Amino acid sequence: MNPARRTVLIAAGAAALTPALPAAAAAAADATGTPAGAAAAAPRAAAATAPYASYWYPDSLPAGSPGPGITWRSLKSWRAADDPDLAFNAATVPLARRFTPTPANPTARSGQARVQALVSFGPTSNNPSQGSSTADYYALTHWAYLDELVFWGGSAGEGLILAPNAPVVDAAHRHGVPVLGNVFLPPVAYGGQLQWTRDLVQRDATGHYPLAAQLVAVAAAYGFDGWFVNAETGGGNTALGTAMLGFVTELKALAAARGQRVTWYDAMTVNGTVSWQGALTSQNQAFFQAADTMFVDFRWSAATLASSGTKADRLGRSRYELWAGVDVESNGSGTSVNWDAIVPAGKPHLTSIGFYRPEWTRNHLPADRRAPEDFHAADDRFWTGRSLDPSRPDTSDPWRAPALSVADRSTVTSVPFASVFNTGHGLRWYEEGAVVSEAPWNHLGLQDRLPSRRWVVRTAGERPAVSFDFADAWRGGSSVLVAGELDQPVVVDVYATRLPIGVNTVVDLTFRGEAGEVDVELAVATAEPSAPGATPPYTYRAVNSVNDGMRVRSVNDGTRVRSVNGWQTVTVPLTGLSGTVRALGVRLTATAGPVRWRLGGLAVRPDGTPTAPAAPSGARVTAANGGDLRLAWNAGPGTVRHYTLHRLLPDGTRRFLGATAQRAWFVAGLRPEPGETAARFEVRAVGELYNTSSPATVTHPW
Repeated sequence: MNPARRTVLIAAGAAALTPALPAAAAAAADATGTPAGAAAAAPRAAAATAPYASYWYPDSLPAGSPGPGITWRSLKSWRAADDPDLAFNAATVPLARRFTPTPANPTARSGQARVQALVSFGPTSNNPSQGSSTADYYALTHWAYLDELVFWGGSAGEGLILAPNAPVVDAAHRHGVPVLGNVFLPPVAYGGQLQWTRDLVQRDATGHYPLAAQLVAVAAAYGFDGWFVNAETGGGNTALGTAMLGFVTELKALAAARGQRVTWYDAMTVNGTVSWQGALTSQNQAFFQAADTMFVDFRWSAATLASSGTKADRLGRSRYELWAGVDVESNGSGTSVNWDAIVPAGKPHLTSIGFYRPEWTRNHLPADRRAPEDFHAADDRFWTGRSLDPSRPDTSDPWRAPALSVADRSTVTSVPFASVFNTGHGLRWYEEGAVVSEAPWNHLGLQDRLPSRRWVVRTAGERPAVSFDFADAWRGGSSVLVAGELDQPVVVDVYATRLPIGVNTVVDLTFRGEAGEVDVELAVATAEPSAPGATPPYTYRAVNSVNDGMRVRSVNDGTRVRSVNGWQTVTVPLTGLSGTVRALGVRLTATAGPVRWRLGGLAVRPDGTPTAPAAPSGARVTAANGGDLRLAWNAGPGTVRHYTLHRLLPDGTRRFLGATAQRAWFVAGLRPEPGETAARFEVRAVGELYNTSSPATVTHPW
């Protein structure tokens, strides 16, 4: 692929990813990457302004003045203590451990090819720290196939070094996926300056590389997992190549000491020039050896990937530490790829896969077809394949989706566990089946641990459609909708798990029927399937429902039923089972159809009333400008899923403002209610089981 075109799209394509930005913010994305001129960067003051993901130049700044909405900053001068947006940008979810269940089909393998994705979630500048008020967002959910996510972007006119925003990192970590920031040194034709490369690799008086230490410090403070280094500015020489190699070597050593990693992009060679190899060669071998992994440029061939794998073997490295670049920005799942050169069917995989810009699944949709369900349909096609069922892969599909080659992973390993199938965006916000906000939204940090196999449906009859749906939800913004004739019983695999069973373990299912009539059973397996692609050895427990108002009822088989706002929550004891829950699903048998049935929540927990999380403390307004406020608070002891924020109105009602996993929130455009002398806010902690704490309150005078 033409590297110049690819670089331009980092800025120009990214600008399209965040809709409804103010005009100044939209103008800030530099479509060409051309420097906008010379000025010293002013440090950001703590003000009641919207927080955005951070970006920097290594040290020196461009000539001129930055464009509207852009702030030029030097990484060399960054200090965590002076970062006014750190509370908004620091991830809070630790990187979860994963396990690999028995693969969903016989062609998917563990321990061979892995998958990396280079994703631009928004423009370099003005990329919101806490989500935004639109559902039109690249809400990545197929984390089960990913091994590394790169927060892609950068432009010569805005900044070259990007720290991932906290919502992306929190969602990825919840699914066990590390996230890398991006260091981008653009080609000269698109604004790159060789001085910026020299700035990056400068040494101090002791011979160390101060910006390597700064990169590691940023990742540690922000809570992400390392850096992707992409040096594409031409004009260098052997001395610069040697300095870059020393920089990457020190960066990796410092990163490893903090549990971080480094990926090198196949561009600069050891002699300091830029020459994309499309292979592991003598020209980039030293950089590969200095880093953890390397992204192999798109110009690879079957022969160069084969030789690259062999060369990695001889170096004592895994061939799967090479990501073979697959450019899907333009055509997505319609891209023609020589898959047999990477993941041949019936043979060991040659290398790993590096997807460039899989957010095509959102970007290619026309403006009038960017509803969440349209995006997820395209995204399921990309990651799962034409069959839309990883247990039944379509091997004739020209697009060899990851589900066909790569075994999925899961992080569902401890009790209590709960999910309301929140994808991290929605058309409204729901609590217990009631709409509490009509505003569309996105915030990936609120995404649940989602089913890894979407969607495995087992039936001898007609297969129903299964999807995330946004027209109704129990909590958050989405639920799982099963729709179809159901002429035979249908089992939908929901989670692969490693959940220990105690003497009082129960499972809560929350669901509602919209059309037809259906008998519901909980499917529980305590052993693995007999072979890849086989059905888990499920046992089935009846799920009894009620239709007579809001109450709790006990049933003689031990289940308990609660009905709220048309949703049923049935508590099913796992009496008689022991060991470990390996898989959870539901079996639906229609008694009158066609059927539309929603799954809104699932929880595995010890029986009894769960303890509420500790309340946050120290709620305060940290900055104010009229009705624009920055709020902050302190965490209480214990684990918190996220926090919810409400405004308490003079009539005693509460207005939902938002939710976040961070301990800071920005709210804009508030106005006093009639007769109101001060705005009152409440912050609550939400636990793993979606139970809430008592509020921390704060008052702001008008």
